[in-house]
Amino acid sequence: MYSIGYDIGSSSIKCSILDIEKGKAIIQGYYPEQEMQINSPKPGWAEQNPETWWEYVKILTRQLIQKANIDAQLIKSIGISYQMHGLVVVDKNKNVLRPSIIWCDSRAVEIGNNAFQKIGEDYCLNNLLNSPGNFTASKLRWIKENEPDIYKKIYKIMLPGDFIAMKLTDEINTTVSGLSEGIFWDFKSNSISKEILKYYEIDESLLPDVVPTFSVQGKLTKSAAEELGLKEGVVVSYRAGDQPNNAFSLNVLNPGEIAATAGTSGVVYAVIDKLNYDKKSRVNQFAHVNHSSEQTRIGVLLCINGTGILNSFIRKNMAPELSYNEMNNLAEKIDIGCDGLTILPFGNGAERMFENKNIWSHFLNVDFNRHTKAHFFRAVQEGIAFSFKYGIEIINEMGLNINIIRAGNSNLFLSPIFRETLANLTQATIELYDTDGAQGAARGAAYGANYYKSFEEAFRNLEKIKVINHKVELIEKTMNAYNNWNEQLKKFL
Repeated sequence: MYSIGYDIGSSSIKCSILDIEKGKAIIQGYYPEQEMQINSPKPGWAEQNPETWWEYVKILTRQLIQKANIDAQLIKSIGISYQMHGLVVVDKNKNVLRPSIIWCDSRAVEIGNNAFQKIGEDYCLNNLLNSPGNFTASKLRWIKENEPDIYKKIYKIMLPGDFIAMKLTDEINTTVSGLSEGIFWDFKSNSISKEILKYYEIDESLLPDVVPTFSVQGKLTKSAAEELGLKEGVVVSYRAGDQPNNAFSLNVLNPGEIAATAGTSGVVYAVIDKLNYDKKSRVNQFAHVNHSSEQTRIGVLLCINGTGILNSFIRKNMAPELSYNEMNNLAEKIDIGCDGLTILPFGNGAERMFENKNIWSHFLNVDFNRHTKAHFFRAVQEGIAFSFKYGIEIINEMGLNINIIRAGNSNLFLSPIFRETLANLTQATIELYDTDGAQGAARGAAYGANYYKSFEEAFRNLEKIKVINHKVELIEKTMNAYNNWNEQLKKFL
């Protein structure tokens, strides 16, 4: 038996097919090969056609089934991971009314900021755990204000994952986790936020019905099955936003555990068991995949825009002839602290953890007679690891003690310098796994369809590739380098 997982990103659609009994992915892939287009009709806007996502899901599904040479009749469950905070609107015939306003669109920022002030900062942070910001509710209000003819035709609003589920099952529903990422969920009343709906003048009937994250949320229709090459009646039994799902993919479900990614940008996603928030809104909090009224599980999301993009910038402009592995080998010859060379990696836009300030990237204390390319290679990775430590301290202030950091074996976590620096700074155990979001969605679907009886069973055969522990003898030296970096950072805040 197999379970199939989709990861609906803004750059590509990813898919993984999981052998349920073995607990291993048998094939995975993505489509298209070139990044999907993001349309920007005006500065700050970012839109995609949801029907394009669906077309690519169909193409990719047939490709992987053919390549794997498996009996599609044995696929028993479907899970969906998706780009968070997007808005899809459909009419009564379930036709898309306009392009999706996706996660990186900033047109509704001012609307969200005004709501934060007028509803009240204390109320928003205590009940929604976030400011309305640039999230889905604010984007819907933008349509109401600026495209009233379209707004009048709206039958239901959806997140990107809800739309794909609708195409699969012909049913429109969502989850508490999804409503919380859209700032539609009131954690204090444990219900849809009446205050947000009232302030934005949004009719509650526009919101989808709520289903549990792990449950039979619908069944594959005959027409969808024919288009995908699957069997009619396969259950859709899991969906979650990409960051909660990435954490789930890494078996991050309990307080004190963290999921981290370090690609172009960096993400730290920690699980806490209290309705807590950061008073300066430097992080966001959403209902985690296993949150319920009986068991509080909140995902604290910290995003760092300037991480891996700095490493690629250095390679492109300073050493295009070298591979990342060769850069790492040279960097390992340089001592911790890089002989005073300090790099702040924040050159990819405003950083939320600096209260939405853009402090840019800075190369500091450069000595023309002393510092080499290798110094820069190491200073880049240390600077990125230091930015992770800075962000984790914000989460520590919320009362979370971090014991385990889990990550996929990819991007900067392939670098010994980066992961060992982070381990020495946090003194947490870093575990690297062979998994991704699409595989996590497939695993979640198998659990949601009751093919796995527990999370322990679902993750029993998840492959742990490497464990990195801190080195006691290097903690002081690494912390001294971090403290020096932090002193330089303060000059720009």
